[in-house]
Amino acid sequence: MKIDFLRKKYPKFVYEKYYYKIAQNNLKIFFDFKTDPDIRFKPTLIVKNIDQSCFKKIKKEVLDNLVFHLGLMEIPSYWKATCSPEIEIQAGYLNKDQIKWWKDLIINGMGQFFYENKINWRQPDFLKIESSNRDGFPVGRREAIPVKNSLKDRYLVPVGGGRDSIVTLEDLKKRKKEISCFLVSPTKAARKIVKIDGIRNSVIVGRKIVPALLELNKKGYLNGHTPFTAVLSFLSVFCAILFDYKHIAFSNEKSADEGNVRYLGRVINHQWSKSSEFERRFKNYCKKYLAKNVNYFSFLRPYTELEISKMFTKYPKYFSVFSSCNVASKTGDRWCGECPKCLFVYATLYPFLDYNPPTASSRSLRERAPKKQLLKIFGKDLFENKKLLPIMRALIGKGKPKPLECVGTYKESRLALDLSYKKAAKIGKIPYLLKKYNDLK
Repeated sequence: MKIDFLRKKYPKFVYEKYYYKIAQNNLKIFFDFKTDPDIRFKPTLIVKNIDQSCFKKIKKEVLDNLVFHLGLMEIPSYWKATCSPEIEIQAGYLNKDQIKWWKDLIINGMGQFFYENKINWRQPDFLKIESSNRDGFPVGRREAIPVKNSLKDRYLVPVGGGRDSIVTLEDLKKRKKEISCFLVSPTKAARKIVKIDGIRNSVIVGRKIVPALLELNKKGYLNGHTPFTAVLSFLSVFCAILFDYKHIAFSNEKSADEGNVRYLGRVINHQWSKSSEFERRFKNYCKKYLAKNVNYFSFLRPYTELEISKMFTKYPKYFSVFSSCNVASKTGDRWCGECPKCLFVYATLYPFLDYNPPTASSRSLRERAPKKQLLKIFGKDLFENKKLLPIMRALIGKGKPKPLECVGTYKESRLALDLSYKKAAKIGKIPYLLKKYNDLK
């Protein structure tokens, strides 16, 4: 449907209320959103295996503030269907600085959504956020009260199934830190990683997009990318307070700071909510409005994706379970072998698997080629897939804009392919994509 029609028919998106209850040792959280005249959303979150004694340590108004914020972070996922020009917050109070912060989050975090749907967010009346009363009563009409409780000196590590969180977990284990994994609607890969890692305690949250939104998508309402790492950030702070963890160690890397494409004068970054800019903004917001004593940070911020791949190859016990492919995750597979993410991960691992083998005959070098290990991981040699040539060109900046995926910078993609080419030449067999890459240089 056209954006102008939707914005006219649905002028206001309303966050009406939230509520929560304990049921069978789970904390169930409910949100009510509406977009008159005919759209209602009722998303839920389930925080599993709650010890009810934890609520005795947290004042109700503090807990309410945290739950209220979880609802705020759910808004982009549902507001996007109509892109309504006004968002009205009835469930609680936001001051002017908070309103500005949330508007900035939507504008920056939804950049890919605007780009893919050809939406001009620069219009003066594009988005207004109001924090209002409900039924004449000032609901939550006060400044947010951040948690000031002291928290145990231990680490909560979000695990999604890829290389990055594995590297973080293993490094923290070497440092003898007390660790638990944080899982949101965990994939098979994430569950297997936790099992292999041997960490007993995991904090698990169930989150699903409501069917009503999926039905609207089928009818042609707007759809697109939302800042999922921002969702994880708010959820992780909430769970760190409930389960008593001082540190939240994300695994976002330096490479996430590079955007993908320019649109209407702004760089659109698929990974904006993984960037150092978002991390800095969220930490400041968290200290002021959520929790003063939570140490939220990215453990891998100093490193590039290529460096993380090199570190990951030290842990072969995970080779048979990890997965970073978003396409395959929807089908229950590990790797589709056809997308930018698959090719990028393949290219960053190739140089470092069985790297620098001991002196041996050329035959033994071929036997120890990275292809052997990569075939076990991916099931096929991606460098021999001719269909991936346009993706390879885009990754190095020689074709379309950088793919809207969690891939590294142009520079490190080129470096990964340089190293791969040198490795293949040393082995004595250069696959199709590496030959084409060398021709493009």
